[in-house]
Amino acid sequence: MKQYDRLYRLYDDFDTASLRAYQEFVDLFPPVDSRVALDHWQDASDELDERKREIREAYPTTGERYAAIAAYLDRDQAFTALDLATEYGRPINALVLDVDETLRSAGTTDNEIPRETLHLLDLLHEDGIPIVVCTGQTLENVKGFLIQGLGNAFVHSGDVSIVYESGNGVFTPRHGSQTKRLLYESLDESITNVFDTVRSRILADAPDAIARGCHLQGNEFNVTLKPNAENGTRKAVEIIDDGLLYLLDLLGETVASEVDADVDEPGDWARAYYASDPEIRAVIEDAGEGQEASPDEMPPALRSLFDRIDLGYYEGDAAEIVSLELDKPAGVRAAFDVLDIDDPFALVMGDSKSDLRVMEWLERDDAGIAAAPEHASRDVLDHVVRTNELLFDAGDAAAVLAVVYGLNRLVTSRDDADR
Repeated sequence: MKQYDRLYRLYDDFDTASLRAYQEFVDLFPPVDSRVALDHWQDASDELDERKREIREAYPTTGERYAAIAAYLDRDQAFTALDLATEYGRPINALVLDVDETLRSAGTTDNEIPRETLHLLDLLHEDGIPIVVCTGQTLENVKGFLIQGLGNAFVHSGDVSIVYESGNGVFTPRHGSQTKRLLYESLDESITNVFDTVRSRILADAPDAIARGCHLQGNEFNVTLKPNAENGTRKAVEIIDDGLLYLLDLLGETVASEVDADVDEPGDWARAYYASDPEIRAVIEDAGEGQEASPDEMPPALRSLFDRIDLGYYEGDAAEIVSLELDKPAGVRAAFDVLDIDDPFALVMGDSKSDLRVMEWLERDDAGIAAAPEHASRDVLDHVVRTNELLFDAGDAAAVLAVVYGLNRLVTSRDDADR
């Protein structure tokens, strides 16, 4: 019997919705000191075991895997997993996960990673899948909330790597001299000079409103302006928009000085260059400042250095400069190297253009699949819809992680299913 037939039978013949409800209750039941509550948990656990036993008996060769699929995937997720198993014929062997607005959402999960998502990460980790958390945040911040949510043993298991500051460094505990790799140390002097100068001046020389309204994120290399207001609020949007315009001018002046370019109003050249990003262009136009310089007339020396520096804008959240030579793909490659993943087939989940670069790299190399929340940037959505349509609601990364959990069991059981 083919796998499609078996899945149809599984979801038609068994009450999988109740099975998933029992599984969720047993998995996520909070620790309490109550005999009545514990008895209730034990009753649910016994019922869960009985329902799984019935599935195992119905599928002599693949019952354990099908029981697990029924316990964590609804019908649509199961058939999505089967479609992926049929198309690619191989399991996911690494997870590459953005954090903000991907694993967690300020709007729907109170900026916490939901317990269901954490539990599925734990299940996939127990399956032996290495996890690469890939984020623009600082290392200490990421370590803190991962240890809080997943535990110290999980983070320091040797199978978890943190790509921080969008690829400037990689932290992989329990790997000796490779535990912490400072990738930004490989950059040449022209780039490091620009970043050092911008970092030293960005608050010291800022207009009073920006100096009071922003702070620098505690990065090792990137220069990131953050608002002194709750992310996403009107006040935060206004201060980050003003900070972006100021950063453009400061970056233009710094780059012109580094390449010894004799130009008037170097900030205009920075605005002309980075206005190719529609979100940045909108901020410039909304400020009523227009674009005085033409990109086609830009001095080559300026362009050559701008080509190596990315300007990131995240509405109401941050404005930053990062090195394009140390983007998320560079960090993920380094993490894969430390984790000894030489033939990756990874799931990458993210919402921004920095995540898109990882998605595009994996697609070019036939090395993985991509997923994104429905509020991701337009380019990310276009990529995900064009490939496997793995979109999920804000705060519900668990839905795609469940598909991966099922995909790996369906690929593993393929030979048995075709008997």
